[in-house]
Amino acid sequence: MARKNRDDDLMLEEDELTAAFLGDDGPDDLVVEEETQLQQNQPTQDEWDDEDVVPGQLAVDVYETREKLIVKARTAGVNRNELDVSIADNQLTIRGTLSAGVEEGVENYFLQECYWGEFSRTIALPVPVKEDEVEANLKDGVLTITFTKVKQDTIKKIEVL
Repeated sequence: MARKNRDDDLMLEEDELTAAFLGDDGPDDLVVEEETQLQQNQPTQDEWDDEDVVPGQLAVDVYETREKLIVKARTAGVNRNELDVSIADNQLTIRGTLSAGVEEGVENYFLQECYWGEFSRTIALPVPVKEDEVEANLKDGVLTITFTKVKQDTIKKIEVL
């Protein structure tokens, strides 16, 4: 079997890549195709109004100090009374509702990136905590939940029978 010239293979690959990106009609087709794709991925007004929308997920930071496990979440716009924070089986659940209020007279949104509505997040805590020693504070739109970690200073030897 004859070997192909490596330079010929590279030229062929470059030509194939160019053709794949540019299409038959040139670079303008790519831009139109991308714009069409973006428009197709935009939710319709009916989807915005859909009552069965899955709750949004809350972004969190989870970190530890020597004695504590801390969970922080941005909850700006959430009323303290509309937050539900619970722990069971070393899993923390935070639920709430982000309310934008009622916008009178809006006919059309041109851009809607802010999430409004119910959110929920359940996190498996990475270290054992004392579930009865927990503190939750909401200040300046940041929910901070502080747990006391269970100390595991000694290693328990297990006898194999």
